Amino acid sequence: MAGSLQYWPRRRAGRRLPRIRSAGSVKETSLSNLLTYKAGMTTISVIDDSNSPSKGQEVSRACTVLELPIMEVYGIRFYVKDEATRYKKSHTDILNKTAAQKLGIKSLKSDESKLAAMEKNQNIIDVALLIAANPKTTGNNVNHYERFEAKVTGKDIKEKLAYATSKLGKELRANEVFKNGEFVDVVSTSKGKGWQGPIKRFGVSRMFHKATGKIRHVGTLGAFTPGKVMYTVPMAGQMGFNYRTEHNKRIMKLVTKEEAQSINPKAGFKNYGNVKNDYVIIDGSVPGPAKRIVRIKKSVENMNTAGIKEPKINFIKG
Repeated sequence: MAGSLQYWPRRRAGRRLPRIRSAGSVKETSLSNLLTYKAGMTTISVIDDSNSPSKGQEVSRACTVLELPIMEVYGIRFYVKDEATRYKKSHTDILNKTAAQKLGIKSLKSDESKLAAMEKNQNIIDVALLIAANPKTTGNNVNHYERFEAKVTGKDIKEKLAYATSKLGKELRANEVFKNGEFVDVVSTSKGKGWQGPIKRFGVSRMFHKATGKIRHVGTLGAFTPGKVMYTVPMAGQMGFNYRTEHNKRIMKLVTKEEAQSINPKAGFKNYGNVKNDYVIIDGSVPGPAKRIVRIKKSVENMNTAGIKEPKINFIKG
């Protein structure tokens, strides 16, 4: 929103890989998030199953196609409670030797032989998976692996440990974590627009050319007292390329790589190319341009408590 202090300060994102600060309280034993790449947008025809006036009718929806790279779990990260700060902190990483060597990790401080000892540790309060995504398998032209962490959700630590152990050294698929019709949150980095003035950045009005020496500037920088410019005054600065999270985006369809060719336009997606792997169709738009990293995670607001309804899709534009 122009001029809003909801997102402040509007500084440039430090990394292309967006951060995830909250995983939500999900009782189902699963992963909290996965990494995808934004391919582009398409149109689907679906039967409206909401409570809107068009309920039961066939409607057309604009959707976003997100391609999932090949992802392999190369380690497990254990967290313990820090008594000094009372916050959880990283304790030990158990790495899979074969998967770690692909990433160029030569020194393994803790391998799978120490996994049994960690399972008996009573101080462990949380478990996360260390995952490496290979962008070379997608339409993206990135040559290095994208390494990220995904928290394991579940009722207790025993279920989380069992799930993490079963996934170590294996590939991840989207249908193992998410379901058709599930509401998720998307985390991405918005389009970067560089250095912009206050009119484009905040939507302030242009000045009257007869009354001022400038037109595209702010009329006043604030009161005479205090003798400083407050941070709330619209000023020129960085616009875009910010971390953004959009809540409650519905998964319309999860598609395997065997059916990937059906979604590709004749000339491929603009600025992306052809989808080659598993992909997800998300209802509505997603922040960022094509090829941008988009992380999809479990809904923090728990929108799936009433049950997951699978959409009835009649047509997907390819």
